[in-house]
Amino acid sequence: MYAVFKNKLQIVILVSLIFLHNGCEKNEDIIPYVRVNLVLYLSDPQFNPLNAVGGWVYVGGGSKGLIVYRKSNDEFTALDRHCTYLPENACSRVEVDASQIMAKDSCCGSTFLITDGSVTNSPATLPLKFYQTSFDGSSVRIFN
Repeated sequence: MYAVFKNKLQIVILVSLIFLHNGCEKNEDIIPYVRVNLVLYLSDPQFNPLNAVGGWVYVGGGSKGLIVYRKSNDEFTALDRHCTYLPENACSRVEVDASQIMAKDSCCGSTFLITDGSVTNSPATLPLKFYQTSFDGSSVRIFN
């Protein structure tokens, strides 16, 4: 009888640990998934800033719009403008600040590098959501 109780107790402990682990697990992707598949033609005047390294533009797409930044001659970064700190707040949207290299959420004060989305000022602890990009010499494709 003791052996059966011991096994049941072990099962209860194991199941409890599984529930505790899953309940405490951090969700690293807190920004809603939105399918993105955009092509930006650099010959289009609205994307003229992307013709120079360090240039950036806002485009529609993602959860709250995107920031597209030209990192080098062949590399672009596309970040969702949805702030990762309290993303359920209606005002949780970043804007590129006067430095032209940082994006700030005026609601919570968090700042992020537009080169890679990393956090530079809390309270946010997670980077901005990143989308894949490809460049063929005349157009940038942004996708997930």
